[in-house]
Amino acid sequence: MTIFDLTDDQRQIQEMARKFTADAITPHAAAWDEHHIFPRDTIRAAAELGFGSIYVSEESGGIGLGRLEAALIMEAMAYGCPSTSAFISIHNMAAWMIDRFGSADVKEKYLSSMIPMDRIGSYCLTEPGSGSDAAALKTRAVLNGDHYVVSGSKAFISGGGENEIYVTMVRTGEDGPKGISCLVIEKDMPGVSFGAPEKKLGWHSQPTAQVNFDEVRVPVANRVGGEGEGFRIAMTGLDGGRLNIAACSLGGAQRCLDESVAYTKERKQFGTAIADFQATQFTLADMATDLEAARALLYLAAAKVTDNAPDKTRFAAMAKRLATDNGSSIVDRALQLHGGYGYLQDYPIERFWRDLRVHSILEGTNQVMRMIISRDLLRQ
Repeated sequence: MTIFDLTDDQRQIQEMARKFTADAITPHAAAWDEHHIFPRDTIRAAAELGFGSIYVSEESGGIGLGRLEAALIMEAMAYGCPSTSAFISIHNMAAWMIDRFGSADVKEKYLSSMIPMDRIGSYCLTEPGSGSDAAALKTRAVLNGDHYVVSGSKAFISGGGENEIYVTMVRTGEDGPKGISCLVIEKDMPGVSFGAPEKKLGWHSQPTAQVNFDEVRVPVANRVGGEGEGFRIAMTGLDGGRLNIAACSLGGAQRCLDESVAYTKERKQFGTAIADFQATQFTLADMATDLEAARALLYLAAAKVTDNAPDKTRFAAMAKRLATDNGSSIVDRALQLHGGYGYLQDYPIERFWRDLRVHSILEGTNQVMRMIISRDLLRQ
C-alpha cells in the first residue's frame, strides 16, 4: 500500500463492510435511535463476518487484521450508525487486550465466546471521580488467596448492564499509574451491579450505565498482564480505540456530506437549486476537504499503530483529534444546509449530529489529545 491508495484486499474488506451496513444497519438505524433499541442480533451478524475480532490474532480464532483494515470497517459501519459501529469497536478493544496481554488460560476462557460476540466485552477505566485523570482511579482490588476482592465503581460504561465481560482497570498497589492492574470481571459474579441506563444526547442504540463492584471475588487467573501493568495495557488499547472512534466520525461525516449533496441539488429557493449558489458550493467544498484531510491522517496513524512505530501514540491522538473535530463540524454544516429540515428526525442529519458530538470526549478528550501530542513533541 502507498499512502495514497488501498490494496485490493483492503478494498474488498471495505466493500464487505459497506454491503453489510447497507443491508443490516442503515435501514434500521433511525428506529434503533428513536426507540433506544440495542441491536444485539445485528451485532452478532457483524461478528459472523469477523467484525467481533478484527485484530484478535488468527491463532486465537480472530481474523488478525491491521488497524487500517479495522478503521475501514468502522468507517463503513458508521455510515449507517455511528453508535452501533462504536459499540463494536469497544468490544474489539476489549477482546484485543485479552488476546494481546492475557495468559493462555484467560484467552481460552473468554475469546471463544467473545469472537462470535455471544458474550460482549466492555472496557472499564473511567470512574465517577476520574475521567481525564484516569491514573487517579480508586476501584480497589485486594489480594485474598487466589482471588482479588474488588470494590468500587466505573462510570459511562458502554454495554453496562447488557454486556457479559468487563475488562476492568483496578488499583492493586500504590497511587498513580504503577499501582493499576487489569482484571476480567463477569456480569454474573456476585457483587456486580449496574446503575440505571444513562439518558444520553445520542448513542441511543447502545446502553450506557455505571458498573458497581461490591467485594466481588475475581480469580487471580483473570488478571490480564502482570500486577501493575494495567495502566500501560489500558493506554495501549486506547491507541486503537482512538483510531476507531476517529473512523466512526469520518463514516458519519461522509454520510452527511452525501446527504447534503443530494439535498442541495433537489431543494430550490428563489427559483433555483441551492446547490447552484456559490455559498453552498463553498460550504460543500470545505466539508469535503476537511473530511479527506482527516481521513488521510487517520490512515497514516493506523499504519503506524499496526507497525508499532515509535510515534504511534502521537499520531493516533492527532488523528482522533482532527477526525472527531472535523466530523462534528461537517455534520453541523450539513444540518445548516438542510435548514429546518435538518433539525427534524425525518432526515438522518440530526441523529448524526447527536451521535458524533461525544466522539471528542470519549477515548480521551480532545484536550487530552493535545496534551499527548505536545508532550511527545517537547520530548524530542
